[in-house]
Amino acid sequence: MRYESRPSTDQSAPEAGSSSARSTRPASDAATCDLCGLPTPADPLTEPDGDGTFCCRGCLEVSRTLDRADDAPDESAVKSRLDESQDEGGLDDLDGEDAFLAVDGMHCSTCEAFLETTAERTEGVLGATASYATDTIRLVYDPDLISADELPELVSGHGYTASDRAAAGEETGSDDGLAPLLLGGFFGMMVMVWYVLFLYPTYFGYEPVADFGGYAGSFLASNIWVFTSFILFYTGYPILRGAYVSLRAGRPNMDLLVATAALGSYTFSAVATLLGRGHLYFDVTVAIVLVVTAGTRYEQAVKRRATGLLSELTERQVDDARLESGETVPLEAVEPGDRLLVRPGERVPLDGEIASGTAAIDESLVTGESLPVDKAPGDFVRGGTVVTDAPIVLTVGDEAESTLDRLVSLLWSIQSARPGVQRLADKLATVFVPLVVVLAVGAAVVSLATGSSPSDALLLGLTVVIVSCPCALGLATPLAIAAGVQAAAERGVVVATETIFEDAPDVDVVVLDKTGTLTTGTMTVERVHTADAIAPDDLLRRAGTLEALSEHPIAAAVADAAPGSASADDAAGDAVAAFERADRGVTGRVEGEHISVGHPDFLRERGLDIPDTLESCVADAREAGHVPVAVGWDGRVRGVIAVGDSPRAELDDALEAVAAGREVVVLTGDEGPAAEGLRELDGVDEVFAGVPPEAKAETVDRLRGRGTVAMVGDGSNDAPALAAADVGIAMGGGTKLATDAADAVIVDDDLEAVAETFTVATRTHRRIRQNLGWAFAYNAVAIPLAVAGLLNPLFAAIAMAASSALVVCNSARSI
Repeated sequence: MRYESRPSTDQSAPEAGSSSARSTRPASDAATCDLCGLPTPADPLTEPDGDGTFCCRGCLEVSRTLDRADDAPDESAVKSRLDESQDEGGLDDLDGEDAFLAVDGMHCSTCEAFLETTAERTEGVLGATASYATDTIRLVYDPDLISADELPELVSGHGYTASDRAAAGEETGSDDGLAPLLLGGFFGMMVMVWYVLFLYPTYFGYEPVADFGGYAGSFLASNIWVFTSFILFYTGYPILRGAYVSLRAGRPNMDLLVATAALGSYTFSAVATLLGRGHLYFDVTVAIVLVVTAGTRYEQAVKRRATGLLSELTERQVDDARLESGETVPLEAVEPGDRLLVRPGERVPLDGEIASGTAAIDESLVTGESLPVDKAPGDFVRGGTVVTDAPIVLTVGDEAESTLDRLVSLLWSIQSARPGVQRLADKLATVFVPLVVVLAVGAAVVSLATGSSPSDALLLGLTVVIVSCPCALGLATPLAIAAGVQAAAERGVVVATETIFEDAPDVDVVVLDKTGTLTTGTMTVERVHTADAIAPDDLLRRAGTLEALSEHPIAAAVADAAPGSASADDAAGDAVAAFERADRGVTGRVEGEHISVGHPDFLRERGLDIPDTLESCVADAREAGHVPVAVGWDGRVRGVIAVGDSPRAELDDALEAVAAGREVVVLTGDEGPAAEGLRELDGVDEVFAGVPPEAKAETVDRLRGRGTVAMVGDGSNDAPALAAADVGIAMGGGTKLATDAADAVIVDDDLEAVAETFTVATRTHRRIRQNLGWAFAYNAVAIPLAVAGLLNPLFAAIAMAASSALVVCNSARSI
């Protein structure tokens, strides 16, 4: 059973952005849409001055509106964010299969270059792009030369461990990296116990708890040495590996500085132990390794979810296609112009045009709209959508590609792009690390030249490195974020990525998806209108009895609303005789009456008159953005059931809170009355209607011309837009794909929590700045003191620990 999904009040001609206009088959040499990249129809939409070509009215209006802004970026600037990774890797232009692998062990941009070079040396790998931001690597490979099962092995090695996307999806919540930290903490406590009881007292001129001299003292030092060795070379292995990769790639990073300080204090202490010296700095090594490891673990846990996100998308991709003859062939064997058979419940393999058959197409995965769209011969269908109720034959489009595949590539390019703060950190590391090393070496050389002993000069250089070790700097953000995450959780918000605390306070534009965000996202019966003294429950009961035998989602909404809807379908079948399913409705005999249910035109075609009072109800339903379902018998329509997606109960209050100091834009794939009603909502500044899924992320990017952008959505089609936005917020009732792509998830599916997210983020951002201010101030004071020789390694370690403790205490305050 099928109904109209996007009614229009203009009956004279189809609107340029309507399904009729979009169903025109693109010519073989057709251009692509300037906004979303889809092929344009044979008669594309253009601006009056001819500048710009678009596939539909929604893309045209978005481009026209945003281009009116004086400060809107030009086209190249708009696309630069998405094209950055493509320009570097060019993977989208390669003819091969895609694979996304989870890689454990990446710490910085040098790891990316190292893994990419390693992978591309293998025959059969056409290209590789690694993402430190998501701990993922994308490979394009030739399946004739190398199998997918071999890919993880060729990337693994040198301390990196790769796994396929299925395994990564299963292990997303694992705690494999926790053991080194726990064991390191255990041995670290043993080391510090020896120091507190026996070594620290002697350093300050006090008597230790027990006198460990001679053999006993050597035994004590040896134990500390062994425990520290375990911490450095087991718990600290990722740090040492990161430093090695940094040196091999010729790009210094923070791991190199941390490793230098840890290895320097360890080596000095080991030599001192062999020489029988009393002052040992193994405690410095322990503190550095454990503090840095604990600080980075939180970051790694957050990034692991990205591979699960790509896994969710790729699992929805279709690998095979069924030809019209019934033969199943690999998807790569399908050529443009081939005719494919798609049965009810199956996903459409590739974009194309319906050659025969009519069906309701569920486009929720790629458009997010809950209402299936009626498709008939000549209509365009997207790869990744689902045929719900009848088989169709599809003619494959000229590009032989899938909308879902494009979403995979788009999401990868967005997620793998390094944000501005991360790129800045990479640049700072390449300057800060050499600077500290130069200062340390310079201080040691000057000290040696002025008459100091080699041991004292070495200690001076080591002190400079230790005191500059970025522990406070490394903890400043993670600890404040941890407090922010807890505060958000208490308000029903789960924070998925730490960047939300950096970007959310500066949000200027909030983009809201319609279906599932402003509305409940579920088709329900909104109103029941009757004539001829028919009771609404009686009308619903008769209609629901018929609709229970139909597969259409609107039919399910009517059946669920009918009295006694809990009865089984078999019972409904027993109550219906002569049941027939047509293109836009169903008919059957119920309680001795021959009843018809469906589109108003469906009943008119069967000779049923619609009273004027019900005609106005049909018009009212369409004006409200609902779908009118007519019910009739004995030659007359007896009632109209309005089915739709109702607004959230908290919508008005939520919009008022979100709009405070921000511009609110609503983005929807709907057109006509369903979109017009959104413009009347208080707090909504602008509505972009008829926007196809491929254009949502691009629309978000164009809105950047107005400032920092937040996107709120719930559908799988919103995932690229959620990832592209500076801040992505997903409703808790949405798809897994949407929640994985977002920076924050509203657990209780309460729209009012969106404003709470901004409040918590603003306060957390303030806490981060306080911590960073102290960390930079500490380095500005401590490094000159160390260079001047006013600190020794022990006091340098104490100063480092004290600065970290201050950061911890500040972060522990309630937000």
